[in-house]
Amino acid sequence: METAVKTAVETAERFRAAVEARDLAAIEELFTEDIRFYSPVKFRPFEGRPMVTGLFGVLLRTFEDLRYIGHFAGAVETSADGTAGPAVILPFRATVDGKEIHGIDQLHVGADGRISEFTVMVRPQSALHTLSQAVLAGLTADGLV
Repeated sequence: METAVKTAVETAERFRAAVEARDLAAIEELFTEDIRFYSPVKFRPFEGRPMVTGLFGVLLRTFEDLRYIGHFAGAVETSADGTAGPAVILPFRATVDGKEIHGIDQLHVGADGRISEFTVMVRPQSALHTLSQAVLAGLTADGLV
């Protein structure tokens, strides 16, 4: 498991660098074809690389001054099959329409070093509401919903 966690941390570092560079192509390369993205505002996940990549295009435009402030790594149960696998949590801060957001990105990484599941949690509720409105507008503008 130690090697798997090391791989997950390396993937998370590449993801973080791609987000900070706003490099959507580099982000997309890190996703499995069947990636699932669990949003804080939608019950069912966004599924598949094209949809999740499109969502990230909207997120990169929506978040102002997004910055990751650390990471935590280990193994967690995956929702797909109940087995433990490597995961990295990336705490972040950002602003959306003047609202400060605190959140975490939880990345599940497969043996191939690609992200297979991505879960986002955000607080406070007022910022989550602002974020959800901005993302919905972006998804609608891009023809993704």
